[in-house]
Amino acid sequence: MSEEARLREQICEMAKSIYDRGLTGGSSGNISARLSDGRLLVTPTGSSFGRLDPSRLSLFDASMTLVSGDKPTKEMPLHSAFYETRGAKAGAVVHLHSAHSVALSVLPDTDPDNLLPPLTAYGIMRLGKVKLLPYYMPGDPAMGDAIRGLAGRRSAVVLAHHGPVVAGKDLEAAVYAMEELEETAKLTLLTRGLGARFLSSEQIDTLVRRFDVEWD
Repeated sequence: MSEEARLREQICEMAKSIYDRGLTGGSSGNISARLSDGRLLVTPTGSSFGRLDPSRLSLFDASMTLVSGDKPTKEMPLHSAFYETRGAKAGAVVHLHSAHSVALSVLPDTDPDNLLPPLTAYGIMRLGKVKLLPYYMPGDPAMGDAIRGLAGRRSAVVLAHHGPVVAGKDLEAAVYAMEELEETAKLTLLTRGLGARFLSSEQIDTLVRRFDVEWD
């Protein structure tokens, strides 16, 4: 099986797993992943993660021109901005409408510079700091401009009233980081107001150094 065929299958398998576990519903969410030659596979617009067809994924060449497949997601500005600013660190981008992350994005006391409090080691290791971005209409190119404004400093953001976007070195890493984001958002909501104990600054610093976490 070719690299492209394997990646097509992997995108659909992981998307179905995401859908089956209720992390995004209906026709929401989108995934993109890079091939080694710079081409990009993207989930089509209006498609359900539960019923993706590998042969119908949108295929872009290395210059981001659509060459085959169905019409791509309207959220391409998000994806292209991460690839432009993260370089080799971005091999895949996952965007969902997961409930707990969205809920956290609309609460007034959420820290816009670091959406997730330091509750777990893996939340820090897989995500670093998660930036909360303002609301944009879905498909608005300004979303891409907001990502570019971060100059590649964050691998994960949450769009207020919309959902999280995570870039990873490959598809598996991006999906796992996205799952960690949603689970940490859920923990945050479950423990809010209960006096939860956070990791200390010293514990965070140790994680950042040992696992080379981007933490600015």
